[in-house]
Amino acid sequence: MEEGERVEYLQVPQPDEISEKERDDAMGSYLMMFVSWIVAAPLPIINLIAAVIYYYVNKDRGNFVVFHMLQSLWSQLMTTVFNVTMWVWVAMIFFSDGVEADVFFWSALAFTILFNILYFMISLLAAFRAKKGRFFYFLFFGRLAFHQAYSVKGHEKRNRGFRNEPPNY
Repeated sequence: MEEGERVEYLQVPQPDEISEKERDDAMGSYLMMFVSWIVAAPLPIINLIAAVIYYYVNKDRGNFVVFHMLQSLWSQLMTTVFNVTMWVWVAMIFFSDGVEADVFFWSALAFTILFNILYFMISLLAAFRAKKGRFFYFLFFGRLAFHQAYSVKGHEKRNRGFRNEPPNY
């Protein structure tokens, strides 16, 4: 996008214009994260893989669903980076003689735990809002997801190959 170029966006639907199926799919983009946490807590990368799979399976479900899936996916990417970093650091402390748990480690661990708790609560709130047909914008990722889901260029890029609009489930 060039500087000064005006971005056009698609019309944002009102809650009563969003089908029950779309609401369920949008809510599912957050809930599948919780399921993958329960199943694969020791392997934090599984959450990210689940988010990517969910996106590719459901990317044609409509812009409302795509917004929530992208927001969940981008935020899961950052959460995965934090969690994998801490898992590697913990493994290095347990299996390496030269690495010790210092104040910096304990601070990083506390931050990561608090970040995960906050992320859990915000994702739960976003899931409930999606079920009601409403938007909930995450800090940083909400704007990015909205731009990708509702900009005319993003919509056209996602729907290449379709003659008409994808079906509205």
